[in-house]
Amino acid sequence: GPEDERYLRMAGEVLADQIEDVLDVWYGFVASHPHLVYYFTDGRGNANSEYLAAVRKRFGQWILDTCNRPYDQAWLDYAHEIGLRHHRTKKNQTDGVQSVPIVNHRYMVAFIYPITATIKPFLAKKGHSPEDVEKMHQAWFKSVVMQVALWSVPYVKEGDF
Repeated sequence: GPEDERYLRMAGEVLADQIEDVLDVWYGFVASHPHLVYYFTDGRGNANSEYLAAVRKRFGQWILDTCNRPYDQAWLDYAHEIGLRHHRTKKNQTDGVQSVPIVNHRYMVAFIYPITATIKPFLAKKGHSPEDVEKMHQAWFKSVVMQVALWSVPYVKEGDF
């Protein structure tokens, strides 16, 4: 609702100059779990640094878009495209890389936790009240859950979504 939108915009202002730091935490999390690093490899354990950099840039933009874009039809189309790019439907096409053919759905859902838990300290760094930080965090959490649900469409049997 409107309150969540207001707090997402506030979060966008708070996070705007911290994007690289957030991504360092998130990429550190991925790097510490070989089963997650796998999704940035050719399937034989060889990571593609150009691919990692391209995804990182998009991930940073996604943080800003989560906070700042209106959740309209263009945003729904964008969310659908993100889902397709993780699914075998369009995986690897954006960057023209040879990587694993799909990001398994269980990791998309499970990633909600670290993406949400690790953002809160960043939201608290600009002197907002604990209440505002909590409201920003809850708005972020709701948005991430909603987006992962939307990204899940390609993984769900037609008619079951």
